Amino acid sequence: MGGGSGQRFGRPKQYEQIGGERIIDRSRRIAEHVSDGVIVVVPAPDADRERGVAGGATRSASVRAGLARVPADCDIVCIHDAARPLASAALFRAVIAAVAGDDSVDGAVPGVAVADTIKIVDDCGAVVATPDRASLVAVQTPQAFRAGALRRAHESGGDGTDDASLVEKTGGRVVAVAGEPDNRKITHPDDLVWARSVVGAPGTDRPATDRSAR
Repeated sequence: MGGGSGQRFGRPKQYEQIGGERIIDRSRRIAEHVSDGVIVVVPAPDADRERGVAGGATRSASVRAGLARVPADCDIVCIHDAARPLASAALFRAVIAAVAGDDSVDGAVPGVAVADTIKIVDDCGAVVATPDRASLVAVQTPQAFRAGALRRAHESGGDGTDDASLVEKTGGRVVAVAGEPDNRKITHPDDLVWARSVVGAPGTDRPATDRSAR
């Protein structure tokens, strides 16, 4: 998924360089190690240049555009935000295994423990609840789903901040696996500075990422 316009970043972040390659190319490279095929969704004006699928007006619309290109006989579909270029191949394998290994599971998401106390507030800013953070995780991508469950979730044409939320709304069972602390989403320019410091100069990618990708 590289269909975002980068409004918060200030420009299309998926085309920025990291470790000697573009963010979108790095994310695709890792995904290709663990899949039978990768469909890249990009902003509509870039589709021909990037040899990808034209995205829609929302994240969910872009997912549906890519999902329409997935072969009908596909069993498991992974959705990944290109803006998380440090996700390892091992993480892709973990979410896929969680779905493939249990017939009762419709989807799997990576999650990391929440360090901060979370407050639920109303429209006026008043705190209405403080959930136990021991039961909370911050969710990442890649997310893996049974193809049928994912297609059903998108049939309504609804929108969600991630695909798991749509699968949950249709009664699907989604489980969480251990996420990766370094699998940080590039949202602001400071995130890109951080990611570049982790990856290093061209040709010096993190050994852990390289090992899991082979």
